[in-house]
Amino acid sequence: MTGLSDVPRRHRVGLTLPTNRACSATISAVAAEAAYGARRFGVEVHLLILDSSDAPTVSAHARTVAGLPVVPGVVVHHLDEQAQRAFLRAVIERAALPEPDRLLGLLLPDGVSYGACTDRAFLVAAALGCRSVHRRDSDSRYQVWEGEFVFPIHHELASLGRRAADASAGVSEVNLDPSLAHRPVAMVGASFIGELSVDLGGIRELDKDAYDTVVGLWAPAEWSEEERAGLAEESFKGAGLLPFRGDHATLTLVDPMRVDMCNIAFHRDVYERLPLPPATDTIGSDYFLIHAVHDATLPGVLHNRDIENFYTGERRTHAGFMAYQRRFVKFLLSMLHFHFVYAGMREVGPALLDDGQRLDAAPVRALLTQSLRQGRAENERRLDVVQRTYRQLGGRYAEFAERVAADRERLLAEAGRDIEDFVLLIDGWAALVDASRATDVRSSARPGGTARSRSAVR
Repeated sequence: MTGLSDVPRRHRVGLTLPTNRACSATISAVAAEAAYGARRFGVEVHLLILDSSDAPTVSAHARTVAGLPVVPGVVVHHLDEQAQRAFLRAVIERAALPEPDRLLGLLLPDGVSYGACTDRAFLVAAALGCRSVHRRDSDSRYQVWEGEFVFPIHHELASLGRRAADASAGVSEVNLDPSLAHRPVAMVGASFIGELSVDLGGIRELDKDAYDTVVGLWAPAEWSEEERAGLAEESFKGAGLLPFRGDHATLTLVDPMRVDMCNIAFHRDVYERLPLPPATDTIGSDYFLIHAVHDATLPGVLHNRDIENFYTGERRTHAGFMAYQRRFVKFLLSMLHFHFVYAGMREVGPALLDDGQRLDAAPVRALLTQSLRQGRAENERRLDVVQRTYRQLGGRYAEFAERVAADRERLLAEAGRDIEDFVLLIDGWAALVDASRATDVRSSARPGGTARSRSAVR
């Protein structure tokens, strides 16, 4: 293996694929994107596969990784949960923070956490000296145009971290206040085409009014029925169904409704300053930074290299259905707090930045803490509507409604505890990032095990 210190120093970027399911084809495809990025932009791409799958699947992924072609400028890291846990323990111990076991549980929980898996990628990227993180998902694939894969990293590496004034030459359109031209491009993203990003298509097929009612629950409480219907019409569709037919990129303040976390890249001055919420079993918990970048008036690039979304077999099963509906309900309940925080961030605006034009965690933390003072009446109403609507739909939806009724108090309590956990993680985040920079990711790999680093840099 070629050591990282043995190669010429180039800008390092982290292309991350968190997964808890079999996805060897996706690993190979993302590795091809890493090769494209290294070849086209002359960077050192670290492909970070954070694998929470079961042992047989991890082994199959390890064989896929071992069979990847050696590509100049690409380093592949495949870390199973044991390796991730070893890395996180070392980081938390070095950071010397209180409640180390609780922090470890937040960063590597037993349940599914979209935010925590990305937070782990952020810390691994900091350990590797990456200047950006580019996230993909295992239930998505790249479009093909004129015989070539359409890789989002093309726009991400072209703009990310550059002053907006300099990045403007590489985009199709500029829709940015000139007063922001001195700020760096903090985020580059696009969306998806294909199936809905949430498993609610069945409700829409059964009863469009029921679909509008349920999806409209994630709107702020003060919105009108007309506004809720408009949100339901717009939500979870991504870029629709139209395939890629040529590049278009806009330098702008990126609307959070126009990008998806399967197709996003952040500069280190974003994710090294503020983590994502570590809530478990909650869809949308990984979208917080998109809002923060927008509300802080940090420039971004919105492009059209949309990724194709598809549903895995597990999500078609009865157990998968029930698990996903719970994640959707927890998302609805999280909005009690996040709408309060988003409104506050919009009001604060550029004051979310420090003197170095980087995100400042302090005002965000203050807003999160303030959000905990709200009563839970709004969430009581949300659960009432979910239970009533799902019962009317019948079948497995009615069965899920009964589960919600039985678990009602726990769901209501978890919405607040999730915010408390987020605040705790924010409090320790700077120390965790600093500690990560001093921690060797490769020491987490076990000889003969499934965690490994393959350097293919020449």
